[in-house]
Amino acid sequence: MTTNTGTAETEHIPGVEVKPVAGHIGAEITGVDLAGELDDAVVAAIRSAVLRWKVVFFREQRLDHAGHVAFARRFGEPVVLRKRGSASPPGFPEVETTADRLELGGKFGMEHDEWLQRRRHTLLRGWHCDHGARIDPPAATILRAETVPPYGGDTTWSNLAAAYAGLSVPVREFVDGLRVEHRLGVGYQSRPGDDSYVRHLLDHQVASLHPLVRRHPETGERILYVNGYYVEQIADISRAESTAILDMLLEQAVRPEYTVRFRWEPGSVAFWDNRATIHLAPGDNAHLGFPRTMHRVMLAGDVPVGVNGKPSEPIVGTEVGRW
Repeated sequence: MTTNTGTAETEHIPGVEVKPVAGHIGAEITGVDLAGELDDAVVAAIRSAVLRWKVVFFREQRLDHAGHVAFARRFGEPVVLRKRGSASPPGFPEVETTADRLELGGKFGMEHDEWLQRRRHTLLRGWHCDHGARIDPPAATILRAETVPPYGGDTTWSNLAAAYAGLSVPVREFVDGLRVEHRLGVGYQSRPGDDSYVRHLLDHQVASLHPLVRRHPETGERILYVNGYYVEQIADISRAESTAILDMLLEQAVRPEYTVRFRWEPGSVAFWDNRATIHLAPGDNAHLGFPRTMHRVMLAGDVPVGVNGKPSEPIVGTEVGRW
């Protein structure tokens, strides 16, 4: 999100309320029509809530694609994706529709259940930030629900600032200066023999060297910058050491007390800080046979910077601002 030094307290805005829903992360905002003309005070209040609670939720919204993009523009520059799924709407290059996620495995010769198992072959592998292997991952994501199953399909987020603060002081001091490679597809377990998805990954590699602890560009918080799907290895130490450290840190990052789980309804909107959270898409709805159609707009982000002031470095397949 674009930095804004102005802040607004919601109690000063009649009818608008921010209701925290978990101890460390998540708040529901009521009294706001996202499709309407939002004045600057309301925008500032939403921004403040996102920075404070990391993910905020709105219910019963009536956004269409144009309204979704217009709302996103109040907080930054929407990303324009060069490649989108087949369900994404024409004429709105900023909007990515995720109904086609069930088709991804089929593109590479797998049923969805197998695809999901290979993407999440450990309990922690599904946790990720959006486009974490890029040199400039999105600053934020705004996701709205069009059609959801009557049960199942929840999304869970975790607060990486709280996870860092929860580490002991010696561990914080140890990880502060480390850097870690993030690479697209690390969390995927390949099929025996020829695997067309692995060939796709090799032909479209994306990787960056990010700080293991990044400083949030707006709040100044220290963020434990780990996730299960992109993180490859800590630089300058052995793979065995790296695996043990990363497993410990990822388990810390997704401890239940740092998380919030959201039950989607048609018209629900979630707006999260992609720099300070990781999230877990649902894995409990594919067998139910109910449609789940979601639309997302991502806001352009900056290059992460470590606590020592050193920025991330691109390794392959990524450059600032080029999608």
